[in-house]
Amino acid sequence: MNKILILALFTAAWLASAEFAAAHRRAIQAGAIPATAETMAAGLENPWSLEFLPDGAALVTERPGRLRILEKGELSAPLSGVPQVADSGQGGLLDLALANDFASSGTIYMSYAEPGPGGAGTAIARATLVRGETPALQNVRIIFSMEKKSGAGQHFGSRIVVAPDGTLFFTIGDRGDRERAQDFSDHAGAVLRIAPDGSIPAGNPWPGEAEIQPELWSKGHRNPQGAVWDPLTESLWTVEHGARGGDEVNQPQAGLNYGWPVISYGRHYSGLKIGVGTEAEGYEQPLFYWDPSIAPSGMTVYDGDMFPEWQGDFLIGALRAELVVRLERDANGNIVGEERLFDGFFGRIRDVKVAPDGAIWLLTDESDGSVIRVSRGE
Repeated sequence: MNKILILALFTAAWLASAEFAAAHRRAIQAGAIPATAETMAAGLENPWSLEFLPDGAALVTERPGRLRILEKGELSAPLSGVPQVADSGQGGLLDLALANDFASSGTIYMSYAEPGPGGAGTAIARATLVRGETPALQNVRIIFSMEKKSGAGQHFGSRIVVAPDGTLFFTIGDRGDRERAQDFSDHAGAVLRIAPDGSIPAGNPWPGEAEIQPELWSKGHRNPQGAVWDPLTESLWTVEHGARGGDEVNQPQAGLNYGWPVISYGRHYSGLKIGVGTEAEGYEQPLFYWDPSIAPSGMTVYDGDMFPEWQGDFLIGALRAELVVRLERDANGNIVGEERLFDGFFGRIRDVKVAPDGAIWLLTDESDGSVIRVSRGE
């Protein structure tokens, strides 16, 4: 489906929801730019991910295990077919992504905390989204299941990125046990890559290594909860939580080690030093970091006409800091500056997406969470 048609469909759907949004609209500033914030939906329980559909509707996940469609200002009932999730701590139904051929196949991917022997672990499922009077998921199949499950309730990671070749990158945190991030026989603390059917694609860095999990792409990550495919550098970028400081932006490369918990720019919550310090041979440096922590979450690349000043920049939500960070980039994709937007205005930001019309859509991570649209003002 071409970009002009997608924009036309999206615009029609957005106009249909204007009555609801008008009652929840307010003027704000996006840095120096006048903007308007509109609440497109409310009453969501810890929403985690939002993804636009070609017809202008959007899919939204709620952490307890619900998937809904937001269309014309209304939320659908929860869709049937969602896998059973371990709704505990930071676990539950988490990210979602559309297959590159979604317009013809209806295929979506979901990440979630999967219950199993020993506790829970991150899993990836694929399914077919069937629209109609009663939307549902069909043909649900688990294509990845974390091997070593545990009772810890944190650090599931879970962002999914579908690369242009159709392969899936996804993230898993260290599950609250930092030493797992340096164990290459363990899926934890890693960026992973699989084919759409769950098989191991060509190009993974450790094919046939008996002591290394074949899905691994890179290791040494604490808890990456933001990830995006960057068209400028034609590569994956991630953002991950540090401890007390040391949140990192990385460009994970095949076979490299990003250091956690050997090196970090933060400290443990106790205040003690992490590992050997900020650098050591054999471990990669972050391309940007925050100290103190902002608790970064969803991440996107701005590509739209509404805010041309931001073209190609990263937009990253923050939970603890309750804002959106814009990381300014140069023509080569290097990060050259930072601007903090909407500081404390919306609350905890879990996900950030760019709509087809160039507006910014945000999810707030609350028990009464919202979907918010930020557009350019007068």
